Amino acid sequence: MTYPPPSGDWNDPTRSSQQPTPQTDPTLVAGPSVPTQPGPADPYAPVAPYADPNQPPAGYAVPGYPPPYAGYGYPPPQKTNGTAIAALVLALIGLSCGLTAPVGAILGHVAQKQIRLTGEAGEGMAKAAIIVGWVLTGLIALVILGYVVIIIVAVATGASSDSSY
Repeated sequence: MTYPPPSGDWNDPTRSSQQPTPQTDPTLVAGPSVPTQPGPADPYAPVAPYADPNQPPAGYAVPGYPPPYAGYGYPPPQKTNGTAIAALVLALIGLSCGLTAPVGAILGHVAQKQIRLTGEAGEGMAKAAIIVGWVLTGLIALVILGYVVIIIVAVATGASSDSSY
């Protein structure tokens, strides 16, 4: 059983030649002939590349290999380095207690080295931990130095006032 013929005057090359071809109207003015398919004389005809029957057509993935990543064009999320997370947490806890800031900064350096070697995510966290950790460590060192200066000044003035008795 065959399908019904297509509508319009389109000639289907798969139809048998026994079917009648549509008659052209002799009152129509014939224009320049336009080739329907590019021929060898057409300079703009696309050139078919050498087709290897064992290779898939261009634009298709090689069978047997998975796609580069699943989803709608987004790469899979990378694993975040745990040391970078710990470094940032310790550096931020250093805002309140101050003792963990240098540990967070040092762990940030360790995390950066691990990220360079493994390619994990978390480089920004490691850098933030280093910056926050060392800035807080510097501020803590200035506060301790200020206390030491105050104590020395207090002891020196207290000692001089005791000698006056």
